[in-house]
Amino acid sequence: MERREIEIFLTLAEELHFGRTADRLLISSSRVSQTITALERRFGVTLFDRTSRRVELSPVGAALYADVRAGHDRIERGITAAIAAGRGVVGTLTVGLEAPAVAELAAPVFARFRASNPGIELVFRETGFTDPLDLLRTGEVDVAVTNAPVDEDGFQEGPAIYSEPMVLAVGREHRLADRETVAVADLADEVVFRAGRRAAPYRADPDRTASTFLELLTVIAAGDGVVPLAAHAGDYFARPSLAMVPFEEGSPPVRWVLCWRRGHATARVAALVAAAGAGPSAA
Repeated sequence: MERREIEIFLTLAEELHFGRTADRLLISSSRVSQTITALERRFGVTLFDRTSRRVELSPVGAALYADVRAGHDRIERGITAAIAAGRGVVGTLTVGLEAPAVAELAAPVFARFRASNPGIELVFRETGFTDPLDLLRTGEVDVAVTNAPVDEDGFQEGPAIYSEPMVLAVGREHRLADRETVAVADLADEVVFRAGRRAAPYRADPDRTASTFLELLTVIAAGDGVVPLAAHAGDYFARPSLAMVPFEEGSPPVRWVLCWRRGHATARVAALVAAAGAGPSAA
């Protein structure tokens, strides 16, 4: 099989639609059909069962897809590694995390980065609680993951690597604790604390925060205020003294984005940006 034939076969096996396959590969639907027909004639087997309503892999096609996909991925990784080595894209990329759990939540992005850049060691560091861009300012990390928008001077906002809803953390005795959902408007009568770089519309004026996340949760559990948090907090920081109440449907989500200092987008940072843009980032 020629390389273009392999690309067409693999893409059609994933899309199971001639039009979408053509769109992905920037070719015509007739080119896709002709290529598959030619392969089937050459192999003497049916690779796809197709009708006017659907396209499905035949048993032989499914087996061929598994074998060709594995071999194609190995070749692509080898080529990528060779190109990266030739360009000098090696070394260490240090990523600062405002929310350490995002390293797990956005695992597909980091997995793509590692697969495409075997010469780069990926290192994670937790950023400061009150100032999540602190390590980026001092150059101790190459790129940070924080919530959008990034509007501070001197920083560049990159692509999102994960998106999730918001919840409101309140003490168990709080008036909102038994609500099924809350609205942004409910914050108007509350003492609202901040966790990290919480963006509008969840940001209160003036912002209140604590020196550590543990201290913040303790303050909230005591009933001294409320704090909007990313939804993963309900899984990672659940405790009997707190309730995590979802914001109503349609409320703005948290978008975790890459961020770096302007003028400091190294080849390693660019490689991570490319990995972030190579597939879905939301969950």
